[in-house]
Amino acid sequence: MNTEEFGFETQAIRTQLERSQYLEHSVPLYLSSSFVFEDAEDMRASFTEEKERNIYSRFSNPNTSEFVDKICKMEGADSGYAFATGMAAVYSTFAALLNSGDHIVSASSVFGSTHALFMTYFPKWNIETSYFEINKPETIESFIKPNTKILYAESPTNPGVDVIDLELLGNIAKKHNLILIIDNCFATPYLQQPIKFGAHLVIHSATKLIDGQGRVLGGVTVGDAELIRQIYLFSRNTGPALSPFNAWVLSKSLETLAVRVDRHCENALKVAEFLESHPNVNSVKYPFLKSHPQYEIAKKQMKAGGNIIAFEIKGGIEAGRKFLNSIQLCSLSANIGDTRTIVTHPASTTHSKLSEEDQLAVGITQGLVRVSVGLETVEDVIADLKQALA
Repeated sequence: MNTEEFGFETQAIRTQLERSQYLEHSVPLYLSSSFVFEDAEDMRASFTEEKERNIYSRFSNPNTSEFVDKICKMEGADSGYAFATGMAAVYSTFAALLNSGDHIVSASSVFGSTHALFMTYFPKWNIETSYFEINKPETIESFIKPNTKILYAESPTNPGVDVIDLELLGNIAKKHNLILIIDNCFATPYLQQPIKFGAHLVIHSATKLIDGQGRVLGGVTVGDAELIRQIYLFSRNTGPALSPFNAWVLSKSLETLAVRVDRHCENALKVAEFLESHPNVNSVKYPFLKSHPQYEIAKKQMKAGGNIIAFEIKGGIEAGRKFLNSIQLCSLSANIGDTRTIVTHPASTTHSKLSEEDQLAVGITQGLVRVSVGLETVEDVIADLKQALA
């Protein structure tokens, strides 16, 4: 059955491996490190890639292949590869495509571990990164050099929930012959498909909304087949592959992605509207609030606003700590995209090692709080935030 003609939810549910001789309805786990060959010729042809088949689970596995196939269909991608974590996907994607002397142009608002790759590790291999401010996209082209190879951004960003015009990035990448890579983790393929706007590769931390229940780690990169081929060969040799068990969990999670994300977005908008009206809150950023600076861009490229809200509490860093200590229902955790609502105060926790100046450069004020809105009864979440703010 060809699922290409079906809707998003049908593809998420009905894209699966062929049934075995047991005619199972739910795809089984393939917990095997390796696969056997019929004879010497079969083995030779398999290793020379004259045959497309499973050899070793570091290369591919039926469960991993099903998960990747689903993400490719959701994102409109040619091919993909799945990783043990989201950061394994980020690192391997860049490492496979970059050579010594290459240059990256990136939005300054990136995940902390991605920032560490750009600033601490890639310079050891003579790979430089220039940052543009997310709210000044008109400056992007001024950072491009003859040796620039990759243009990179997250949208929405972590943790400031800024939005960048993906169509603009696609046009810049095309004009300057750059590889455009977008981290689509906050939006998921359900809300946004960057390839439609000119992205060559899309990265996800599947640990977040794709799993959606805080159970397993995973990552995936999908996009242009030739680029994925390079990433596959690098990863086949360096070993960051996703485990078959986690791939099976994540593939099953994709079956409910649409209905889960719909409710996440519905709850998040209500929470954002509550926060915007609260006297102890200075400002709120949520892509589908009309007050968001990039509201029109978000409406153009996203189906809904996602589940992440950033708001600034009055009173700075001490007010932020007091707020966390007053939370009763919501979780204090570093994860996002869970069924359970999670609150984080970046200035005193995840980004506390950065100077205040560096925090401000990536949109983190002393009173910034990030909320990953879950699937609880939204009135209960609002009541907890209300009492903590009081």
